[in-house]
Amino acid sequence: MSGLLDLLGSPMGKQLISGVASQTGNSTDQTGSVLSMALPILMGAMKKNAASPEGAQGLMSALSGKHDGGILDNLGGLFSGGVDQSVMDDGAGILGHVLGGKQATVENALSQKSGMDAGSVATILKVAAPILLGFLGKQSKEQNVSDSNGIGNLLGSFMGGGDSGNQQQSLIESFLDSDGDGSILDDVASMALGGNKGGIGGLLGGLFGK
Repeated sequence: MSGLLDLLGSPMGKQLISGVASQTGNSTDQTGSVLSMALPILMGAMKKNAASPEGAQGLMSALSGKHDGGILDNLGGLFSGGVDQSVMDDGAGILGHVLGGKQATVENALSQKSGMDAGSVATILKVAAPILLGFLGKQSKEQNVSDSNGIGNLLGSFMGGGDSGNQQQSLIESFLDSDGDGSILDDVASMALGGNKGGIGGLLGGLFGK
């Protein structure tokens, strides 16, 4: 899923991490670590949902409507003075739809893994979800995605190609279907970030030029 690594390492990703960090009062390192584990899970959960015709159609309509990428045009404005409540509410709705009853499990696992309190993790996910959908909306527009096959392929492209992508998707699904064993998050994050086994913190430190 080099696409997600590119996203987190891009100016937009750095803006996202620093903006979300200021929203929760946590360090950029810790926030980046949570996002590096959370984004693949959200992407994998969306891919799982999009495997059904209804799920794919629902995602398509979201990406072509409200989540067409417009949110990415003014991230500075989004984070100045705190994230608007409507964005947070939107994020909460996305998480409820994508993660369903597993939302608390995911938040608790991310909290245990990162050492950040679950409330801050929940806030990070609520802010990240609309931005991730906006990112997907922009990509789907650029690639003229118009059907459920296309949306599945688009999501798959961020999971990495071939066996590693399938392996990561099955890892994420087993995490979502399990009781939320946090140890799986290491594998998910290291695969998402190109097999970086040297610790997510070290990799993100590199992103921020530390």
